Amino acid sequence: MFMAIIWGTNFAVVKRALSEMLPLAFNALRFSLASIFLFLAMILSEGKFLLDKKDFKGIFLLGLIGHTCYQFLFIYGIARTSASVSSLMLATSPVFVAVLSLLAQQERPSAKLLFGVSLSLTGVFVLMLGSPSGFMSAERDALGAVLVLIGAICWATYTVFSKPYLARYSPLRLTTITMVFGTLVLDVLAIPSLLAQRWGKTSLVGWTGLAYSFGLAIVFGYVVWDIGIDRVGPRRTAVYQNLIPVIAAIVSYVLLGETLGGLQIGGAGMVVLGVYLTRKT
Repeated sequence: MFMAIIWGTNFAVVKRALSEMLPLAFNALRFSLASIFLFLAMILSEGKFLLDKKDFKGIFLLGLIGHTCYQFLFIYGIARTSASVSSLMLATSPVFVAVLSLLAQQERPSAKLLFGVSLSLTGVFVLMLGSPSGFMSAERDALGAVLVLIGAICWATYTVFSKPYLARYSPLRLTTITMVFGTLVLDVLAIPSLLAQRWGKTSLVGWTGLAYSFGLAIVFGYVVWDIGIDRVGPRRTAVYQNLIPVIAAIVSYVLLGETLGGLQIGGAGMVVLGVYLTRKT
């Protein structure tokens, strides 16, 4: 729940920061800082950077999908559409998690769980339809929404296929190792943007947004996410993502001036009820 609040707020924070920073430069810097912080925390709490050789390829691919690809799509998507639309697209991730979990034969869904996921996802689309500015009103918005939607599939893949590795590695260790791998590739892709970014022109608000995004949204949020996968499974963890657009809509109203309509309030209620039902299964 706390993670959902942090990530819901992060959409407005990132959107504001991207008005001053290039997307890849912002992402590379926050993930590099997060990787360093997590690496030090892991060494202090668990010791050496241990990884079984047989797991290297799988965990590297997990980092590439869950950090490099997802973040590349997310950051360019949110730069091209609104914070609320981005959060709505990302909230489709539980559907992809459910499908991938069934294909991987990790879990067997109950009727109540499926109903809870369906209800909360329906609430997400009610929120989308209730947007006063309309949905995907321009080609740029459509492209941004599609990028974030593909990112949601990447995040669902990371969520489902993290489960087997969490039987051998702690959430902190798995998060750190996958993030280090993913960040190395992300940094290489971001070199032109890092050189082009005018860092001296970035305001205190921009730097504060960066600090929030790497400290809470990445370092804290990613570890909590893996703890959730380990303890309650991929699908129950993923359904809490449906709370994110509710929170994002509220925060965007306060920070970015986006308005809330009656349909959005009704959709938010459906999301909350769906998450509640899923939690009880």
